[in-house]
Amino acid sequence: MSKFIDRPRYVCSLGGGLETLHALPRTIPIVHASAGCGSNISNATNPGGGHFGSGYVSGMSLPSTNVIEKDIIFGGEDRLREQIKSTLEVIDGDLYVVVTGCMVEMIGDDVPQVVSEFSDSEKPVLAIETGGFRGNSFTGYDLVLQTLFKEFVVPKENKKADVVNIFGLVPAQDAFYKGNLRELKSLLNKLGFKVNTFFGEGETLEDLKNIAQARLNIVVSDFYGVDAAKVFEETHGTPYIIAPIPIGSRATGEFLEVVGKALDVKDEVIEKVIKEEREIYYDYLERIVDIVNDVDLQRYGIVVADANYGPAITKFISDELGWIPSLTVITDILEKEQEEQLLKRFENYASGLKPTVVFDTDTSAVRRNLKSIWPQNDGSKYYDSFGPAVIIGSSLEKDLSEEFGYPLLNVSFPVTTRATLSRAYAGFRGGINLVEDLITLLVRGR
Repeated sequence: MSKFIDRPRYVCSLGGGLETLHALPRTIPIVHASAGCGSNISNATNPGGGHFGSGYVSGMSLPSTNVIEKDIIFGGEDRLREQIKSTLEVIDGDLYVVVTGCMVEMIGDDVPQVVSEFSDSEKPVLAIETGGFRGNSFTGYDLVLQTLFKEFVVPKENKKADVVNIFGLVPAQDAFYKGNLRELKSLLNKLGFKVNTFFGEGETLEDLKNIAQARLNIVVSDFYGVDAAKVFEETHGTPYIIAPIPIGSRATGEFLEVVGKALDVKDEVIEKVIKEEREIYYDYLERIVDIVNDVDLQRYGIVVADANYGPAITKFISDELGWIPSLTVITDILEKEQEEQLLKRFENYASGLKPTVVFDTDTSAVRRNLKSIWPQNDGSKYYDSFGPAVIIGSSLEKDLSEEFGYPLLNVSFPVTTRATLSRAYAGFRGGINLVEDLITLLVRGR
C-alpha cells in the first residue's frame, strides 16, 4: 500500500503550469477544467508562494471553461472552443495557453485538436495537457517549458557565444524565484554573458521566443527543468549542464567555476569575479561576527525543504555559518535513484560534518524524524536536550517550532508567514540575506 501525503508542500501539475504561465509577461492561461480548479489552485499558491498575488489575468480572474456535469457527459470540446474564442476577443495578451485539469483528460477531450482550429489567430494559442494526476507543481513547470520550447521558441541555426539560458526554479513554488534569478543573472553578466531567465526582471515574450540562440542551458536544479532541457537540446541543439542553486561564498564560487568551465571562460576572469564578490560578501558578514561570538549564536540546524533548497541551505549553515547541520528532511516525491543522487550533495562538507538526511513527504513525520536523531529524556535529572536549534523550513513547521521552542525561518513552500518581493537567497548576496534573516531570528527579542 502506498504512503499517503499529509499536508503536501505543492499543488498539482495544473497548478504548477498556472504558476509558470503567471510568471510569463502578457501570457493568458485558459483553464479547461472542472469548476473550482482555478480558484482552489489560486487559494493555495497565492499565500503559499510568499503571497504570490494574481496580477494581470491570473489568480481568481482566469478564463476558465468551468465544465459541469453536462460537459462531462457529452464532452467539453464545444465549451472549450467557445471559451478560447471569447478570451481572444475580450482579453489582451500576446500568448494564449490552454491548460487542462483531470476531469477533461479523463473523458478524453481532444484539446490539441480544438486549439489547432485557432492556428490562424493573430496571437498564438497553445495547448498543454496538465491534468493533476500527471504530477505536482514541478511536473507542471516542466510540461509548460517543454511545450514552449517545441512550439513557441523560434529555431536558430546560429548560436551566440555570449548568450545562455537559466531554468530550474519554479515560480511560486520557489517564493524567492525572481530574486534568485536576478542574482544568478548578475553573476553571469559579470562573466561576460547575456542571460535569459524567462521569468526575470524586464524579460519579455520576445526574449523567450529567441532563446534558441543561446549556446548553453544552465539548469540550477538536480531534477526540475532537466526534462525540459533535454527537449530543448533535441529541438534546438543546445546542450545543458546541471549546476544546482548556490547559496553563499563557497557554493557560488563553485557554481561560477563549473559554469565558467563549461563556457570556456578564462580562469583569471572567473577568479576575478569571485574575488570581487567575496570581498563584498565578507565585508558585510564581518559586521555580525561580534554578536555571533560574544553571545554564542551557534545553533543546531533543522532543514525541511525541497530538493533544491534542502542541500543548498544545509551546506550553507554548515560551511559558512558554522552551525551544526543535524537533520535535513527532503519533502519532494523522488525515485530511489534520485534520492541516491541527491545524497551525494550532502558529502564532503568543508566543516567535516554530515547531517542526517531523511526523505519524507509527510509533514507530521518531521517531529518523529527529529526525535529519532536525539535520545529522548527518560526522566533523567541531567538530560542533555537537543538545542539550541533553528528550523529552516515551511509554514507547516509552525507547530513543530512552537512545541520545541525553536525559532522558524520560513523559506520553502508554503511560505505563508512572509511577503516575498525581491528577496533572494541565491548567490553571494543571497547568502548575506540568509545570514541576516537567521541572526535576526535570534536577536529580535533582545
